[in-house]
Amino acid sequence: MHHAVFRILYPIFDKTFIFDSYSCRINKGIHRAINRLNKFFRKASQNNTKICYVLKCDIKKFFDSIDHAILMDLVKQKIKDKNAIWLINKIIESYSIKTGKGIPLGNITSQLFANIYLNELDQFIKHKLKVKYYIRYCDDFVILDKDKFYLQKLISLINNFLANELKLVLHPNKVMIRKYRQGIDFLGYVCFPYDRILRLKTKKRMFRKIKRKLVILNVGEIAKEHFNHMMQSYYGVLRHCNSHKLNKILNKFILVI
Repeated sequence: MHHAVFRILYPIFDKTFIFDSYSCRINKGIHRAINRLNKFFRKASQNNTKICYVLKCDIKKFFDSIDHAILMDLVKQKIKDKNAIWLINKIIESYSIKTGKGIPLGNITSQLFANIYLNELDQFIKHKLKVKYYIRYCDDFVILDKDKFYLQKLISLINNFLANELKLVLHPNKVMIRKYRQGIDFLGYVCFPYDRILRLKTKKRMFRKIKRKLVILNVGEIAKEHFNHMMQSYYGVLRHCNSHKLNKILNKFILVI
């Protein structure tokens, strides 16, 4: 049912989203967002001849904080059929962290609802604040500019909009401004002007999972093919960054089996 609802709603709402929203959309995704970030850096820094600053933000407890009434109002702006509205409302109201708040992470409809909800933020940043270099992936977003003080001013404007219009708030410990050349930790990678490496936490999590899988592989609880599929997925992740040393380590895991 969730997939059926998603298939109907996605084309209706997707065309209303900004270009630089990358989560759970056809022909978007993490790696396109990362590539776009590097392209924006080159433009904002005039090919690395000027200092470029990045404002990186995260919304606090985003999925748990989505307001059902606000979400339904946004849905109703495009969907007029009463039966469809009834079904969508049933889906939204079927889950809550507290009364009238929250949607589950796992449902495919939740990913679309998240984009519908935060499209309001996207439109505000792009068309009200006139921000040129903005990228959002789910509840993580970055803004690039050569003026650090301009980025500092944006924080309160964005926070006020989130609080007043969407009943959300920026995570106070995950709002930061730093120079691009210092490395920008975004979507599992750390991006530099001419390089990109895997995020340390991502790397540690990857090796922990590999070691656990090796243990259960050796006692016959999973097939070798399953382990190899997992390894190939990690090779795929590493293709998008500087990973020569990590590939060598992964190769050693393949050899031991």
